[in-house]
Amino acid sequence: MKKERVSAYLPVIISLAVVFGILLGFIIHPQKEATTNSFFPISGSQSNKVTEVLKYIEQDYVDTVDIEKVEETAIISMLDELDPHSVYIPKEEFENVNESLQGNFEGIGIQFRIENDTITVVKTIPKGPSEKVGLLDGDRIVTVDDSLVAGTGLKNTDAVKLLKGPKGSEVKVGIFRRGFDELLPFNITRDVIPTRSVDIAYMVNDTTGYIKVNTFAVNTGTEFSLALKSLNGQNLQQLIVDLRGNTGGSLQAAIQMADEFLPKGQTIVYTEGLNRPKRYAVATGKGQYETGKLIMLIDEGSASASEIVAGAIQDNDRGTIVGRRSFGKGLVQEQHPLKDGSAVRITVSRYYTPTGRSIQKPYGEDNEDYYMEYYERFSNGELESKDSTHFADSLKYYTPSGKVVYGGGGIMPDIFVPLERIDQHPYYFEVINKGLLYSWSFTYTDTHRSDLEQFSNPKTYINHFNISGSMFSDFLQYCKENGVEQEFDYDSEYEHRIKTLMKSYIGRNLFDDEGFFPVYHDIDNGFHKAVDSFATI
Repeated sequence: MKKERVSAYLPVIISLAVVFGILLGFIIHPQKEATTNSFFPISGSQSNKVTEVLKYIEQDYVDTVDIEKVEETAIISMLDELDPHSVYIPKEEFENVNESLQGNFEGIGIQFRIENDTITVVKTIPKGPSEKVGLLDGDRIVTVDDSLVAGTGLKNTDAVKLLKGPKGSEVKVGIFRRGFDELLPFNITRDVIPTRSVDIAYMVNDTTGYIKVNTFAVNTGTEFSLALKSLNGQNLQQLIVDLRGNTGGSLQAAIQMADEFLPKGQTIVYTEGLNRPKRYAVATGKGQYETGKLIMLIDEGSASASEIVAGAIQDNDRGTIVGRRSFGKGLVQEQHPLKDGSAVRITVSRYYTPTGRSIQKPYGEDNEDYYMEYYERFSNGELESKDSTHFADSLKYYTPSGKVVYGGGGIMPDIFVPLERIDQHPYYFEVINKGLLYSWSFTYTDTHRSDLEQFSNPKTYINHFNISGSMFSDFLQYCKENGVEQEFDYDSEYEHRIKTLMKSYIGRNLFDDEGFFPVYHDIDNGFHKAVDSFATI
């Protein structure tokens, strides 16, 4: 493996591996709580070896033992013998792991980042508790319940623990706000905060719509339906659904989304396992967009529920898949709560696309190798060339139109989009990976809020705000002060890319994703490929 080739993508690889290790789609299927004291219930009057060993340890071991810790170790070891997606969820992690699928969390309703060792409000969530009491974008949280939190080395996870809490509970914060000499006190009553599955839905031009979906939660079907309805009212004739980086979630949400596009009776997906009979999901014929031109954008970060939707569209010849080969997760989990508040997720079946293909990639005894399969994709050139991907003839399937599709490892797109190699421009690569574009844009927004108030909505901002030459020079100086010095002349292409990202990040700080994506798409090759592909389908 060429180390320099892989290192260019290490941030992507690590972030994706973490996400996939925690959250890949599953069916929530609660079971009755165990009635025994042990995590390993006795079947009838017969005990098993694990129960017996735990009993001997608890009764006879020479030293004091944390039996709960021993039980957890045993559970994890057992699940390690299964597939990579059968996992144990400790009780302290259960709530966080499930939040993205529930579609909400309980807290104060802000987006924040740690800036200069201080919790800084990026955006208050509309109609949320913080907005209602008067918190503003750019506020700094200095104290929480009269305890100093600024300048203490607080991490994101620490801030989340302080600010989240059950609905109805109260938290007192001390706010530093520009223009005030003293901290401003606010008492915030926590509430249920909805999380969005649909980042944005907008018309790219007079006839082309775009919807970006970030996950599949319990509310995704409703959100997507509303987004599609909105675009349908704007002369929608061709649609891009962006599932890049979407790691999946609820199977039912995937079925609901696919149902919007397929005529009545067409198969969406079916599942089958050793102890689970074959079950089909079929289109109801009530979809809002069953005939217009359709493109699905996917990449190596699209998994599980994303692959179900893409597979249903591809196998039914309903639309065109654009991008790169998806992750390859075709296993379905059921979640079983345990008595102490923890849970296990057990793989119970595989899902199959309408042509009958399983897109689950191979796995062995080493789960690390399973997730690090990305290294192989990077090193063998698959992400830069379609011809570097090889499928066995035994995995070949045919759609109704006779198009060849393959099982055994993700959804292969109909139209390939190579990964951009930003490491070929070292300066650009470094400012991106050190987060300097984001931090400069946040600081600019924070210090120019009064000037930026002239842009009352995303459209006026996108049409009338531009990155000036002096702003670009300030950014180059900012990078220099942060250890990234320009040692050569930058070309016009990368100056344009940097300025576009500056504008898109400022737009996100002002208007969330509605101010980001329409700007960012100017330099998004996958997006441009999708738009251009409508001319050929």
